[in-house]
Amino acid sequence: LRQEQVEEETKDNLKFEDPFPDEYEKEINDEEEMVEDMNDVNNEEESEDVVHSWNPLTGTPLEPGQKLEMDESAYKMHHSLTPEWPSLSFDFIKDQEGDFRTRFPHSMICAAGTQADRPDRNSLVIMKLSDLSRTKTETEDDILGEEYNPDGDDDKDDEPDSDHEEEFDLDPVLEHFPLRHYGGVNRVRVWPQMPEIVATWSDVGKVHMYDVSGVLDSLSGSRSGANKFAKNSKKNKEPFFVYSGHSTEGYAMDWSKAKSGNFATGDCDGNIHLWSHREGSDWNTSSFTVTPSYEAQADNLDHASVEDLQWSPSEATVLSAAECGGYIRIYDTRAPHRAMLGHKIHTNGSDVNVLSWNPHVSNLLATGGDDGVLSVWDLRNFSGQKDTTPAPLARFTCHKTPISSVEWHPTDESMLAVSDDVGSYIYDLSIEEDDDEDNGAHHEEVDVPPQLLFVHCGSEQFKEVHWHPQITSCLTTTALSGFTTFIPSNL
Repeated sequence: LRQEQVEEETKDNLKFEDPFPDEYEKEINDEEEMVEDMNDVNNEEESEDVVHSWNPLTGTPLEPGQKLEMDESAYKMHHSLTPEWPSLSFDFIKDQEGDFRTRFPHSMICAAGTQADRPDRNSLVIMKLSDLSRTKTETEDDILGEEYNPDGDDDKDDEPDSDHEEEFDLDPVLEHFPLRHYGGVNRVRVWPQMPEIVATWSDVGKVHMYDVSGVLDSLSGSRSGANKFAKNSKKNKEPFFVYSGHSTEGYAMDWSKAKSGNFATGDCDGNIHLWSHREGSDWNTSSFTVTPSYEAQADNLDHASVEDLQWSPSEATVLSAAECGGYIRIYDTRAPHRAMLGHKIHTNGSDVNVLSWNPHVSNLLATGGDDGVLSVWDLRNFSGQKDTTPAPLARFTCHKTPISSVEWHPTDESMLAVSDDVGSYIYDLSIEEDDDEDNGAHHEEVDVPPQLLFVHCGSEQFKEVHWHPQITSCLTTTALSGFTTFIPSNL
């Protein structure tokens, strides 16, 4: 073995040594720990700022204090309104601005009923919403900022037109006229052929008819109409006809689109009364003839409440009824006191809350149940045998809360809007499920059905959703927290 010899330090053989070796290494270790700590903090902040998508059909219920944040890119237009009192029901009043409107800003007129804390504080409110502009979404330049284009080079092809720039600066305008209404308003429906006549169902068991022509003249800017309305303000704020012939309150009412002036109301005791307009008469207590026509049917005496009514879009004498206990019935006014067809479509006895008759395909009927089941029926499969249960054309069981509203699209025969307690939804039934692997087997339990096009949520306890009859793809919802009007970006 060779032994190393330590040479002595001389002028020609100098030795160097770090005087602070421990301190230097400690500084390096401290810096590494600081970097690790900063990374941990950043990771924690990023985890806190992560935005998760939420679907009421598949997600867990929101915890107390959790709030939803709207994705503005999902809407072409979105506006919300919080009234003094919540509303269970509303309906659109057609205006003179034309049909199939797509140009912004939009305007609309609707009638809504309140649910106040006292019967004498309620009202029927006629509202006009105007200057409803499109939703402004971030462009690529907004996200990247000025550094993306430091020279300020303009590309005329990418610039929005002047109309869009003006839209973004508009503030929505609300005009409203309250009309006295004793009792909470269970339902509001506007006469489609004569939109100045509005009917309401009161929770004190009365049906009211209002003439709102003076209000509409005021909203349209007509000076003569406004003066007439102001001159007879007391008269114009009262219903011209109050009907108290029902035994109790109700929710079901509908105007016929096939014959102007035909009207029907149903109450919670299972009674249906038919109305007909006396042509040529003024708007007074003799304007309508009301006939009690149908009573609770013998097979459903324990759950006789009529929850909804719909007239046939093509036959002036035919209407359908949704009942508690799982029944739907078809009536012909030429055959009083009995139903022409009746089936228990919910074998579990769950109430049928709402129904809607397809305005373009008159044999299709959509229903929504208290068990959250949405179904579409072909009336040609209904028979006179009450013991049989027809098979639905489509059935969706993904909703976790009761269906509170259903309505077919006014121009698209395959599309419908639906509401439950936690959201509003748009379905397109023309989309078929790809189930080749199962040889065409039908699956009822699907998390998100392929026919579901759009989900709107964020309000508290949704009630009704309606398509606007004149603005393309525009919907409005009412909920305990207020109204929302919107146009989905994918329609």
